[in-house]
Amino acid sequence: MKCKNRVLNSKCAGEEKRVGTRTVFVGHRPVSETDAYVEQKFCDNRIVSSKYTVWNFLPKNLFEQFRRIANFYFLIIFLVQVIVDTPTSPVTSGLPLFFVIIVTAIKQGYEDWLRHRADKEVNKSSVFIVENAKQVKKHSEKIKVGDIVEVKADETFPCDLIFLASSNDDGICYVTTASLDGESNFKTHYAVRDTTGLQTDDDIDSLTATIECEQPQPDLYKFVGRINIYRSNQEPVARSLGPENLLLKGSTLKNTKKIYGVAVYTGMETKMALNYQGKSQKRSAVEKSINAFLVVYLCILVSKATVCTTLKYIWQSNPFNDEPWYNQKTIKERDTFKILRMFTDFLSFMVLFNFIIPVSMYVTVEMQKFLGSFFIAWDKEMYDEEIKEGALVNTSDLNEELGQVEYVFTDKTGTLTENSMKFIECCIDGHKYKDGISEVDGFSHTDGPLRYYGKAEKCREELFLRALCLCHTVQIKGGDNVDGLRVNQECWTYISSSPDEIALVKGAKKYGFTFLGHEADYMKVQNQKNEIEKYQLLHVLNFDPVRRRMSVIVKTSTGKFLLFCKGADSSIFPRVQQDEIQQTKVHVERNAMDGYRTLCVAFKELTQEDYKKINDQLSEAKMALQDREEKMARIFDDIEADMHLIGATAVEDRLQEHAAETIEALQTAGMKVWVLTGDKMETAKSTCYASRLFQTNTELLELTTKTMGDSDRKEERLHELLLEYHKKLLQDFPKNSGKLKRSWTVSQEYGLIIDGSTLSLILNPSQDSSSSNYKSIFLQICLKCTSVLCCRMAPLQKAQIVRMVKNTKGNPITLSIGDGANDVSMILEAHVGIGIKGKEGRQAARNSDYAVPKFKHLRKLLLAHGHLYYVRIAHLVQYFFYKNLCFILPQFLYQFFCGFSQQPLYDAAYLTMYNICFTSLPILAYSLLEQHINIETLTSDPRLYMKISDNAMLQWKPFLYWTFLGSFEGLVFFFGVYFLFQNSSLEHNGKVFGNWTFGTIVFTVLVFTVTLKLALDTRFWTWMNHFVIWGSLAFYVFFSFFWGGIIWPFLKQQRMYFVFAHMVTSVSTWLAIVLLIFISLSPEILLVVFKNAKRKNHQTVPFNLPMLLSYKRMENGYTSEMKFQDAVTNLTQRCHLRIPQMQQL
Repeated sequence: MKCKNRVLNSKCAGEEKRVGTRTVFVGHRPVSETDAYVEQKFCDNRIVSSKYTVWNFLPKNLFEQFRRIANFYFLIIFLVQVIVDTPTSPVTSGLPLFFVIIVTAIKQGYEDWLRHRADKEVNKSSVFIVENAKQVKKHSEKIKVGDIVEVKADETFPCDLIFLASSNDDGICYVTTASLDGESNFKTHYAVRDTTGLQTDDDIDSLTATIECEQPQPDLYKFVGRINIYRSNQEPVARSLGPENLLLKGSTLKNTKKIYGVAVYTGMETKMALNYQGKSQKRSAVEKSINAFLVVYLCILVSKATVCTTLKYIWQSNPFNDEPWYNQKTIKERDTFKILRMFTDFLSFMVLFNFIIPVSMYVTVEMQKFLGSFFIAWDKEMYDEEIKEGALVNTSDLNEELGQVEYVFTDKTGTLTENSMKFIECCIDGHKYKDGISEVDGFSHTDGPLRYYGKAEKCREELFLRALCLCHTVQIKGGDNVDGLRVNQECWTYISSSPDEIALVKGAKKYGFTFLGHEADYMKVQNQKNEIEKYQLLHVLNFDPVRRRMSVIVKTSTGKFLLFCKGADSSIFPRVQQDEIQQTKVHVERNAMDGYRTLCVAFKELTQEDYKKINDQLSEAKMALQDREEKMARIFDDIEADMHLIGATAVEDRLQEHAAETIEALQTAGMKVWVLTGDKMETAKSTCYASRLFQTNTELLELTTKTMGDSDRKEERLHELLLEYHKKLLQDFPKNSGKLKRSWTVSQEYGLIIDGSTLSLILNPSQDSSSSNYKSIFLQICLKCTSVLCCRMAPLQKAQIVRMVKNTKGNPITLSIGDGANDVSMILEAHVGIGIKGKEGRQAARNSDYAVPKFKHLRKLLLAHGHLYYVRIAHLVQYFFYKNLCFILPQFLYQFFCGFSQQPLYDAAYLTMYNICFTSLPILAYSLLEQHINIETLTSDPRLYMKISDNAMLQWKPFLYWTFLGSFEGLVFFFGVYFLFQNSSLEHNGKVFGNWTFGTIVFTVLVFTVTLKLALDTRFWTWMNHFVIWGSLAFYVFFSFFWGGIIWPFLKQQRMYFVFAHMVTSVSTWLAIVLLIFISLSPEILLVVFKNAKRKNHQTVPFNLPMLLSYKRMENGYTSEMKFQDAVTNLTQRCHLRIPQMQQL
């Protein structure tokens, strides 16, 4: 044994390095008493979600902040001011920079402190560890791999544990994983049967075992391992371990008094910690526009510095100008190289004009995004009473992107539909059974009217219902406090991770066969005669999205071995006798056309020899540590063959409330909606009609397995169809219609339907394919269609579709919305990812940028919040560049009148405070509160969304308008005051105003003008707008009196002493300030007056959106309620719909 164990240990140690496995000694006990136990090196159980420590916060945070171009630029400017003799104090650029750095550092430091506090709370929580048959209380962070941990009811698992035993004799415990994937339904976990009896501290401490398992990896639903149990004088027993034996950190124990588990993954190696690592950073289009505008203003800055430097040396070419008698050069200045002097002067001018780059804009934008995101979370209309939750913002960096969406990719089940399943009907051997069938027809009459559709043989009916009662993973739990779907019998609750399974078990119960739950290894079923039948559950072949089916192998009381299998028709039909398919296929297709979810049911009887062979194969595969899933898949494939088809089921998944109206509004707003689903084409197609994605006048173009045929000419046929559809679309879409983006100007609407297998042919054509341009033709067809349905999609294919559209010419903004784990890939791929807090778990919500309770909330999120966020931040960006141009242009013009001597026009205090205090709060309040159009109007009239499409407010045309406005006002400020100073004696006593008074008058006009400009732009006034706008102006006046009213001991020159107070005593100055403000704002005032006059003279007739077809449920599908005349009228309206011209907002 000793030798054997050493071989095992050496093998595992080497294997850990080579293929990624680890060996855990349960309770830190060696397998043999003669072996010395060497403690293994594993990660401790401390959770560290924080980014900084006390020691690295300063260097790490500064490094991250100075990676931003604007911050780094201002740092360089500050260093130049410190090193070179520049006209302005280093404080003028250093203080705003440090303000931005400090504010950002405080924000990030506070957020990290919250993470530290949360980590400490988790790490210091108490746990009980079994050591030497006694319970020892420790902090959670002290847990080591191999420790045996006791967890009691309603406690959270402190690390990833292998389940050893519970207070239940059957070795079962119930767990909720809401904090991991959001699923509130109970999940059942199982202990290995050899350890289920170890229910006390003494018993569990006597266990000698090793666990071999894979190294930590983030997939919550995968785990591969085996446990080797050693008993004295007996051969070791090896048992396989899977996800059902692993209790994840963050999960909560429910309805079980206590469990024992051994720690296998701790701390940052737990699956929860591995899943919470950061997602890739997404950048909004606004950020890209800011960077482009920044480059333009950098060019303007360099141009100004170059012009001034050049003109300075031209002006100084006259000796009198270069060295006047009153300002002789020093010897050092005369000996300095001219090139060096020119470079120094260039840097000095760069410093003088550097305020044209708005460094404070970045911190304002960050604050606007962070504070603005709270309005989404606070929106009461997006609060769902059913789940008692509202919208959630996981990232605030993409708020404005919600106003620019062009393509919406949505899942179907749980997103457009409720994912609340109801059993509708079934068919057995081609005979339809719906509602309640009377006892004379074979089924007990339980509810509903009698419907007779012919009936199958009695034994086939019972076989089918037994299959529904046995082929599932449903558990039963009693009590009223269980969170699950309830059964009105003895207060039972059916628990399953899939709503479909519960619906099928309830359907079987309706027809007289009731599933009574598990008892040890047996499943109990009550038949129509109220007799209890017991079936030994031998194996469960779990469902997976690749196989699209699940099976069970059971043993009857008479000793027969049966395999029951249920799954999608596409995965069942190829595995049953072909002559049995047709009679069931008719019902399946009809049910799919009616919008029902369908499953086919099959069975196979196994001989004793067959079962023995299968059992050996499964046992061997389950013990494999490497490639276990691949080996299991191959065995499943062999087992689930040559079956016999019994029948099929139809389950209804109702459309979500207001889903159709939401899709209609999104399409009216100019967005193209694509449905990406794994469902059958017929089911998805029916849902698309019901949700108004497809209209009755929509011509559908199909690229599916059905249209391709089963021949060997699939690729040729695909090429023919692609060319045919492309030609058809080109006839209806003239070439110049490409400019009419987001338009519905054509009379004929087209919809495209494609399935997963055809998409694979398009994206991955064979090497000998005659055509390699499938993808480009397919993409052109997609972009010209009003809506697209992609069915039978794998999760990876969903992401491929999103990536394909995202990377097309023009880089349209994409949005993906889904509710399940299979939607995560497309949510992460899209520019904006939306998660639905649905019944398929919270994986989608956790990985999304925004999460909403229902699909209908997408309407307000995009049309109202997205619209307003974009308008606000676009105005903020343009305003910042505008006000800084107004600020610096007079400084540039002043150089022409001071011999290019780099003399500042403004005092250093004004330079420093302009962006920090005098003009910062009004634009921040505007960017948080402005509603240029009220929210009700935005939500009710989706066409308004098109006015801001394609980044309309941050294009070069509006940017040039704002630049022109800033240049005009800068010229007015400077030359208006300049002409005022033609007579420098502005007082009756003949006293003369100096250059600091000149600069102060310019600065006063500047502050009042840019602030009043924002007041003119404000359409939605609140007390906060009034407070910050008028308060900022009052603060400027107060500060100017205060700054100039005291002799400051730390200033070498008291150049501003009494300047402002003296200035306001002049009536001429008052008149000049008022006049110049009016002249500066006159273009804006005239524009507002002109727009209002034009609006009154051209009152448009209110446009009612075309009423689209509505549908009501009928037995055989959906029927229209709209009259023929209405349809013609609506079609005519649609044909004449035109996009209104974009207006300046």
